[in-house]
Amino acid sequence: MAFDKATVARVARLARLEVPDDQLQAVAGQLDGILQFVEQLNAIDTKGVEPMTSVVEATQRMRPDAVTDGDIQDKVLANAPERFEGYFVVPKVIE
Repeated sequence: MAFDKATVARVARLARLEVPDDQLQAVAGQLDGILQFVEQLNAIDTKGVEPMTSVVEATQRMRPDAVTDGDIQDKVLANAPERFEGYFVVPKVIE
């Protein structure tokens, strides 16, 4: 697929990009290059290849899924400039 100036201008407008008229032809060439590269990637046989999340095999350390001590309301509210019955008091923002 070859890009012309009109197509580049339309894609730029849809992507909310400002491309000056004098650069439309250059951008069209760049987009053509990108599409040629994608076509090369599509030509590669990837059947039987497992999907990867990274090029390096890595696993995340898992922490135990255990309930931790909550009940620290006094510590949480210790630095509150103003509080009322265990809650933060904040200024009214809606009239």
